[in-house]
Amino acid sequence: MNLKLIENRLSFGGEQRKYSHYSEVLQCDMTFSLYLPSNKGMEKIPLIWWLSGLTCTDDNFSQKSGFQRLAEKYQVAVMIPDTSPRGENVADDESWDLGQGAGFYLDATQEPWTKHYKMYTYITEELTAIASSLVPNFSGKESIMGHSMGGHGSLVIGMKNQERFKAISAFSPILSPSQVPWGIKSFTTYLGENQTSWKEWDASELVKGTVMPPILITQGTEDEFYPEQLTETYFLQNAQENNVAVDYKKEEGYDHSYFFIATFLEDHFAFHMAYLR
Repeated sequence: MNLKLIENRLSFGGEQRKYSHYSEVLQCDMTFSLYLPSNKGMEKIPLIWWLSGLTCTDDNFSQKSGFQRLAEKYQVAVMIPDTSPRGENVADDESWDLGQGAGFYLDATQEPWTKHYKMYTYITEELTAIASSLVPNFSGKESIMGHSMGGHGSLVIGMKNQERFKAISAFSPILSPSQVPWGIKSFTTYLGENQTSWKEWDASELVKGTVMPPILITQGTEDEFYPEQLTETYFLQNAQENNVAVDYKKEEGYDHSYFFIATFLEDHFAFHMAYLR
């Protein structure tokens, strides 16, 4: 596995860890962060996955959100992957919303991206095996949440693996990537011009499935990317037409930042724990 613990800090009684490893799926060195609660009662510990947004690494959520207090309160482990493959030999782009830092949590099919950009398989297979080996007394119960591009990722991964994840939530997610500039740019680059293949990675298409985990979405009304990049219309319409229950909340005056995330994060943790216990 070639796994190396590179940082370990106490936080609210639990441990905030950072690891590095060589990914066989992505064919490059990767980092990820993992919070382990104190678990003084030696209970079975569930796991929440957090997926971050464009330009982020695994450090953004661990250092800006203050989630550790909630993870310790609820005695839940939290796994935080990076947002893309990285390194000198990994394909990149000069723009900030494509390439390294912008993996979009899919498996690319186009050159030169296909060799490294397989974040979906990395998370659902390789990193999943690592996580299960690192969480003591792991209950086997998991849920997933994320922000912006990571909100897109949490919805896609959660809905494509509905039997595995007990709940899905997202802050300011890209709900209809096939319909908005960020998604069109990344899908064309990573997946090619055939838009039929895009549907596999579009939450607005996946929500047409008949059985889905519980879904919570929180969106700030003063988000600078809303509604152009983060429109909810098509997603909610498809959810309603297919009888998929979605709790979609708009919060007046809030933006796209981690101030917004930190404000409503406890609501999301409480939502997840209702299905993880």
